[in-house]
Amino acid sequence: MFQDIELHDLLKRQKEGSIALVDVRSPQEFAEFHIPGSINIPVFNNEERAEVGTIYKQISPEAAKEKGLEIFSAKLPQFIAEFQSLGKEKVVYCWRGGMRSKTAATVVDLMGQQISRLNGGIRSYRKWVVNKLEQKQFSPKMYVLNGYTGSGKTILLHRLKQLGYPVLDLEGMAKHRGSIFGQIGLNPNNQKTFESLLVQEMERYNQMPFILLEGESKRIGKATLPLFLHEEKEASMQLFIHLPLEKRIQNILREYNPEEHQAQVIEAFQRIQKHIHTPVAKQIADDIEQGNFSSAIALLLEYYYDPRYEHTLHHYPGDKQIHIHANDLDEALNAVVSFIRQEEHTNIKL
Repeated sequence: MFQDIELHDLLKRQKEGSIALVDVRSPQEFAEFHIPGSINIPVFNNEERAEVGTIYKQISPEAAKEKGLEIFSAKLPQFIAEFQSLGKEKVVYCWRGGMRSKTAATVVDLMGQQISRLNGGIRSYRKWVVNKLEQKQFSPKMYVLNGYTGSGKTILLHRLKQLGYPVLDLEGMAKHRGSIFGQIGLNPNNQKTFESLLVQEMERYNQMPFILLEGESKRIGKATLPLFLHEEKEASMQLFIHLPLEKRIQNILREYNPEEHQAQVIEAFQRIQKHIHTPVAKQIADDIEQGNFSSAIALLLEYYYDPRYEHTLHHYPGDKQIHIHANDLDEALNAVVSFIRQEEHTNIKL
């Protein structure tokens, strides 16, 4: 007989890599929100779940159970085969730790595979995430990469992470670059998914002496940064990266690939067009239509993004600003690493 497992044990064993975590809800539910690291082997697909739910509401719970059993029985061989392919011990969950996860755990257990069920389902995990955010406990000092649009801040963060530095990649968790054009080529995460990924990373880095992150606004695409974290970020040391204009344009072209997403670029520009002087706005629109993206980006930086950045620059006290002037990203990376090493060495001495 399968056993129930509590959330704290699940998270510990998941971190150890000793289990395969399986979400047995529908693909739509899984896409909207799931526990990071889990895979989806649904008891019902989206249409089947809707059908059973309608029967439950319009006829009776008993009729819904009968229909559910009929649907599930037909897919049992494939369902069992998918679980067998996972190899290691399995843990299943559904919404509340109810009928779907119980059914899945029962049939897998009957086939002789070791399996447990998450007590409380994904609701217990969501409560844990909310509770962690409400505690407002995140101790590392923050170094914030800031600067003009196109300064390669995200690229620098990724390279710093590759070097072993602790990095909180907010844009990666939001699946959005944090600007009007930020979702081009991406499928942004919702608030629940963002908070889930954020808490996982906060747990991972909470004992570190410092963390690196990017200077984001409070809202990143569909996600909103918790107020306590946003305030702490704004009060932290800001490392402003300055690169030549041509390098910034190259970074933007490389990151956004506008030639592959021209329709999305046009749509995004239309949302800010009214905020740019009419002749310039028309030139930008024409450049985008004709595929002259370097020219369009240069004008957007000069007449929209750079003035906005210069306005926010005065928001930070002078003693919280470090300006790094570099000819390219390699030089900027070396400067950031040197600054952090010097800062941390000084802190150790103190």
